[in-house]
Amino acid sequence: MNPSIRNLASVVALAVLLSACSSTNERATTVTAVEQPPSDQAMKALSAEVFTYGYPLVLMDVTREVMTARTPANTFVHKRSFPDAMFTDVVSPNADTLYSTAWLDLTKEPVVLSVPDTAGRYYLMPLMDAWTNVFASPGKRTTGTKRGAFAIVGPDWQGTLPKGVKEIRSPTAMVWLIGRTQTNGKQDFPTVHRLQDQYRLIPLSAWQKGARVAPPAAPPRATLIDTQTPPVEQVAAMDAQAFFSRMAALLEANPPAPEDAAMVGKMRRMGIEAGEPFKTTVLEPSTARAVQEGATAALAGIAAEARKGAAGSTGWRIARDLGSYGTDYTKRAAIAMMGLGANLPEDAVYPATRADATGRPFDGGSRYVLHFEKGQLPPVKAFWSLTLYNNKQAFVSNPIQRYALGSRDRLRYNRDGSLDIYIQYERPDGARAANWLPAPPDGFNLVLRAYWPDQAMLDGKWAPPAVQRVN
Repeated sequence: MNPSIRNLASVVALAVLLSACSSTNERATTVTAVEQPPSDQAMKALSAEVFTYGYPLVLMDVTREVMTARTPANTFVHKRSFPDAMFTDVVSPNADTLYSTAWLDLTKEPVVLSVPDTAGRYYLMPLMDAWTNVFASPGKRTTGTKRGAFAIVGPDWQGTLPKGVKEIRSPTAMVWLIGRTQTNGKQDFPTVHRLQDQYRLIPLSAWQKGARVAPPAAPPRATLIDTQTPPVEQVAAMDAQAFFSRMAALLEANPPAPEDAAMVGKMRRMGIEAGEPFKTTVLEPSTARAVQEGATAALAGIAAEARKGAAGSTGWRIARDLGSYGTDYTKRAAIAMMGLGANLPEDAVYPATRADATGRPFDGGSRYVLHFEKGQLPPVKAFWSLTLYNNKQAFVSNPIQRYALGSRDRLRYNRDGSLDIYIQYERPDGARAANWLPAPPDGFNLVLRAYWPDQAMLDGKWAPPAVQRVN
């Protein structure tokens, strides 16, 4: 057997205890067995488990690499307008908020996030660690809307912060900040732009010297990074050696959580050590094949899990447990593959549906109504919206350029206080057009975004009504 395989096992010292028996003069021998290296079948199973566990970490790093090739770390990128029907860079875009995002690198020092007084406007700055868990979410829900300064510090940082700066400790050195600011239509863009310009990321050392303006961003470096292929596809194209080596390199600055102790043991049994390359080329050929087969099977399993989605009795699929996954590694990996950057449910819940009340898929050849009884609108502390997407999860081109409709719009309510939203291809007659959400002539789906949902939604006591087909 290859010596490197033997090194995967923990060899327990062989002890022989001799003792004399006074009556029989026999020798008693106690032997502790040597733990054997994993069999090929066991190695395949370990590979699949560890791949699923590490998938979000590797995907985050590839995503960071692609995005920071355009904009350096610790620098905000602000979206200044809503996407339109031509936008296809991201699936299921929103027309509710303008984004302010940044990748933070905390390996050298903390970074101070400075936010202005938003005068009561809803905003959130969720911070996601390298394993895709949201560990903090400054914003109206948690810290209010007054001016504030937050020092995001790495897992090993020790020091004293200046007065007025609140510490937020990240469990990993890699952090993705995905900020969102409520935007009430295109006419609201200038106001939001003024707020975005006051969102700043400043190194702690510069803040301590009095700097309150973000340092100028470094120019993009010439790089061989593939910025065209989506990160999900880049990870899928990695072989097992490339994947596990990248994962091992990331473990030093982005350590596993304490509750991951069992998985850390499995990584060691497989031969993965933080900061050390993982080489399948030194394994027995059959063992190397087992490692690759396990990784391939895990990727297929993650994809299958991402495609799942049980709908409730009204046809809406509602996830209320995203953003913090504990040891549910399969769900964490599937959500990363399907939509990296999921919020905590306390910040936003996104019910989604593809079918009407009878279970028939939506079709632009039919007309639909989403009816809310009086007092049964989505229970939220911020706002809600209903967004329509085509079957490619993009906005639908329409004559009024309306992609979403919700509580910030001038909706027309029925005399009894109820509300009807009309979802169809052709413009409704008369006053109903105010409540029209334009559909394509073919298939589509709907997402209801509920920002800062009330407890009734978080507890599952409220769910959207079924969408009714009316022709």
